[in-house]
Amino acid sequence: MKRALPVVSALLLAGCNMAPTYRPPTNVTIPPSFKEAPGWGVAQPSDAAARGEWWALFNDPTLDALERKVVVTNQNVAAARGAYEAARALVMVQRSALFPTVTGSASGQHSQAFSGGTATSIGAGSGNGAGVGSNTVTTSGSRYALSIGASWEPDLWGRLGNAVTQAKANAQASAGDLANATLSAQGELATNYVELRGIDAQIVLLDATIKDYQRALTITTNKYKAGTVAHSDVYQAQTSLSNAIASRQDLDRQRAVLEHAIAVLAGENPSTFTLPPVAWQPTVPAVPGVLPSTLLERRPDVAAAERRVAAANANIGIQRAAYFPQFTLSGNAGTSGSKVSQLFSAATSLWSFGLSGLMTLLDFGARHGQVLQARGQYDQAVATYRQTTLTAFQQVEDNLAATRSLADVTKSRADAAEAATRAETIANNQYRSGLVDYSEVIVAQTTALSARQSQIQAVINQQTAAIALVQAIGGGWSPAAPAK
Repeated sequence: MKRALPVVSALLLAGCNMAPTYRPPTNVTIPPSFKEAPGWGVAQPSDAAARGEWWALFNDPTLDALERKVVVTNQNVAAARGAYEAARALVMVQRSALFPTVTGSASGQHSQAFSGGTATSIGAGSGNGAGVGSNTVTTSGSRYALSIGASWEPDLWGRLGNAVTQAKANAQASAGDLANATLSAQGELATNYVELRGIDAQIVLLDATIKDYQRALTITTNKYKAGTVAHSDVYQAQTSLSNAIASRQDLDRQRAVLEHAIAVLAGENPSTFTLPPVAWQPTVPAVPGVLPSTLLERRPDVAAAERRVAAANANIGIQRAAYFPQFTLSGNAGTSGSKVSQLFSAATSLWSFGLSGLMTLLDFGARHGQVLQARGQYDQAVATYRQTTLTAFQQVEDNLAATRSLADVTKSRADAAEAATRAETIANNQYRSGLVDYSEVIVAQTTALSARQSQIQAVINQQTAAIALVQAIGGGWSPAAPAK
C-alpha cells in the first residue's frame, strides 16, 4: 500500500482539463434600444425568474383556469418535462463516474465426498471358507469467503469532468426547452381563446344583422305587394339575408375548430370539451417593456441555445482526452475459512492493489475525426445561438410595430363602423320613404356589416399582437409595471 501511494498522488497531480476555456458566444450586437419603440424598457427580468401569469391582464376567469391547466395536462409540456427529468438524471450518472466503484461478494459452500472398497477374509475352522465385506469412507467440509473490491479511474485529462459539465449544460438547456414549451403552449392557447371570443362577438353581430335583414325583407315584400317597388328589390333583400345566414353558419365551423384546438392545448379530449359563449371583453393589455440587453436573459430559447454551446465546448475536451491513456486503480480485500468465525481472522485475509492502463496506439484518424466533429458541432451550436438571438430581436421588433400600429387601426375601424352604421340607418329611412332605390340600402348594409366585423377583428388583432409580444420578450412581467 505504501508503494502505491506515490503512484496515486502522481496521477492526481497530473490531472488537467482538455476542454477550451468556455466563453459565451460574442459578435451579437445588442442595440441600445428597439427601433420600433425607442426608450421602451422598464423590466428587469432574468431567465431564472418565473414567467408569471401574464394572461391575468385579460381579466378573464375562464382563460385563467385554462392557462393553469396547460402546465399540468398539456402533453407537449409533459414531454418536455420528461426530457428535463431525464437530463437531470444523466448528470447524476456522469457525476458518479468521478468516484470509486465499490463491490462486495460473499459465498458459502458445503461439500461431502464418498469413497468405498471391498475386502476378502479367510477364516480358520473345520473347513475352508471365504467371506466378502465392504468398507465406505465419508468426508465433508465447508468453505466460506467474503471479499470487497473497489476500482477508480482518475480523471487525469478532464474527460469525466467534462462529461459532467456537458450533462449539466444539457440539463440547463432542457430546462430552457421546458420553459419555452410551456410559454409557447400558453401563448397559443391564449391566441386561440381570444380568437374564439372574437368569433362569439361576430356571432352576436351577425345574429342581430340577420334579424335586421329579415325585417328589411318583410318590409320590401310588403312594398312589392303594394306595388310600390319592383320584384328585384325582394330578390336583393333575400340575397342579403341568405349571405348573412351563410356567414353565420361558417362562424360555427370556425368556432368549433378553435374550441377543439383549445381542448388539446389544455390536455382534454375535444369530444367532451365545451366552451360556452360569454359576453365579449375587448380587453387589450398594455405590455410593459424590456431592455434589449435583458432580452437575452429572459428568453428561454436563447438561454437554452447558449447552454448547448457550453455543452458542445465540453464535448471538445471529452474527445481530446481520447489521445491520452486511461488509468484504473483497483484494490481487493478478501477472507476465507472453513468456519464463519474464521472470516474475521487476520491469518485468513488476503488483499491486493493494482494499477492498469489503456491507450489506443493506432486508430487511423478516428480520434482526430472525433475532435474535428466536436469542433464542428460547437460551431453549429454557436451559429444556432446567434440565429436564435437575431430571431428574438426580430420578433420583438415585429410585435412592437404591430402593437403600435394596430392601436391606430382599431381607432380608425371604430370610426368607420360608427359612420357606416349611421349611413345604413339613413339609407333604410330614405328607402322606406321612397327616396332611394333598394340598391343603395344593399350597399349601405354591406358596408356597415363589413365595417363592424373589421372593428371586432381589429381588436382581436391587437390582443393577439400583445400575446405574441409576451412570447417575444420571454414571458410575464409585473402587472403593476407601467407601459411605455
